[in-house]
Amino acid sequence: MTRPAARTRRQALNELLGLVGLLMGGGLLAAQGSQTLAARPAGGAASQPATRPAHGTANHASTRRDAIGTLDRNLITAASAGDQELVVRLLAAGASARAADERGRSALLAAVQNRRTEVARTLLLAGADVNLKDADANSPFLLAAATGQADVVRLALAHGADLASTDRYDGTALIVASQHGHVEVVKLLLKAGIAVDHVNDLGWTALLEAVILGDGSARYEDTVQLLLDAGADANLADREGVTPTRHARERGYKTMVKMLMRVRGH
Repeated sequence: MTRPAARTRRQALNELLGLVGLLMGGGLLAAQGSQTLAARPAGGAASQPATRPAHGTANHASTRRDAIGTLDRNLITAASAGDQELVVRLLAAGASARAADERGRSALLAAVQNRRTEVARTLLLAGADVNLKDADANSPFLLAAATGQADVVRLALAHGADLASTDRYDGTALIVASQHGHVEVVKLLLKAGIAVDHVNDLGWTALLEAVILGDGSARYEDTVQLLLDAGADANLADREGVTPTRHARERGYKTMVKMLMRVRGH
């Protein structure tokens, strides 16, 4: 009496694997490519390759990636495509939310890269690691901050996001969010207690990035004000000794200059 039921389960699993096989055949993973967190100016420190391993876990990561199975690989594909139903079914079938492919790309990172918020939520609830980095030092948390996905950043903070984690330029989530003027993300990170005056490999803080790499628009003005309200040092200069106030003045950002001068920026 138990054999027909066993055959039915096997048939169901075969059908599921056949479906994900079709997805794999469509080249979804190949279409995504490798992404970096943010565009940087050419030359100088920004042109240096990322050689820093993520928290000294290279050997462990290599072992994990070599061991990735079909279900795990299909989970990454389904997450990239935003197929919530298939993601749930693959997790139920035994796929690991913490697995990563040969490039270190996890299903959660694939979901964040493609702005699949609900899939990201499902993966986080299944135990996905918001701090796991790929070969380019991107993590789901850092990438969500860099791309302005406030809902995902909020979820990441609730699931153990490392505020001290940095990207290939040694920039924190606050620095990349400030670079792009993602006001809501900046608010979340400051409220969570992230370091406001961290200096990256370019010699820039979040405040300097908002001034130097921003366009002086309202969202960058808001970003600068938030950073100053959080205690950012208005006189912490870059490697050439140029302060945020001088950078703002040279670019004609009058409102920013006034903001900075109110806190004795010079």
